[in-house]
Amino acid sequence: MHAQLEAYLAANLRTEKPVIHLSLNPHPDDRLSDGQLEAIGREYMEKLGYGDQPTSFSGTRTTRAPYPHRLPAHRRAGRKIRDYKEWERSMKICRELEQKYGLVPSTKEERKASGAMTAVEYRKGDLKHQIANVVRPALQDYRFRSFREFKALLGLFNVRVEEVRKSVDGRTCHGLVYAALDEKGRRCGVGIKSSDIGRSVGYEALKRKCARSKTWMKAHPVQESTKEAIREALRQDTRQGFLRLLAEKGVVPILWENEQGVIYGVTYIDHGSRTVFKGSALGREFSASVLNRLYGTPLPMTIPHGDAS
Repeated sequence: MHAQLEAYLAANLRTEKPVIHLSLNPHPDDRLSDGQLEAIGREYMEKLGYGDQPTSFSGTRTTRAPYPHRLPAHRRAGRKIRDYKEWERSMKICRELEQKYGLVPSTKEERKASGAMTAVEYRKGDLKHQIANVVRPALQDYRFRSFREFKALLGLFNVRVEEVRKSVDGRTCHGLVYAALDEKGRRCGVGIKSSDIGRSVGYEALKRKCARSKTWMKAHPVQESTKEAIREALRQDTRQGFLRLLAEKGVVPILWENEQGVIYGVTYIDHGSRTVFKGSALGREFSASVLNRLYGTPLPMTIPHGDAS
């Protein structure tokens, strides 16, 4: 397929934007076969106006539809493809496909939240906007069962979340504060209260998300392919090799370790299925104790009284 794309580009040297990447994300409750996913992707591209362009598809059956990759700039006859108000047309087509295939319709909130997550760069300023563009899709699109797992996910995008408590009229109120992280993972800049971003990223919303995720993940265990990817990575001799091999599979392990270098916890973030889970939830072979033995600082041995020599 790549050779076909290159040949097509060579014949259209005036093309300014040779490739477009589009992602269709059905609701997690939709159960679609690989054939249905590809059919929906192809129909979407046809309706959008890219039906006769070179195409490649990729995707998974868990939570995502195929990613259609197209050449949008020219038709085969050499005419420029109309891309006026493409986003609005795309949303209209998605609504039509939801009805035609009986898919779970997305809400206005979900459509607003969905989008690419880009790591925060604190030097660019406008931290509130940057942080909002991370925490909204993180809460909307990923599944995690605890505050700690949510914290691990945000950390990948240079965002820190803190829980705050205060007493009001004799009762304890909970809230969240978000802040940017620098290159070394240190908190920087002024913290942003969740209420300044919106109720959808507040403490109560986070609690509901964790509860829903716990129920869903109990009914949908981690895929065997993900477990096998971690098993393969654990055969690496070095920590760097372990991290690199998993990153190539779209899985990021967050290692929790103390000042002595002892790994006492591990959180896996699977971008393919958009799930976050702790190692021990998969089984002992994936736990922090195994990782510490392989890549951490060995725990000191305790010698029973009377056995010292």
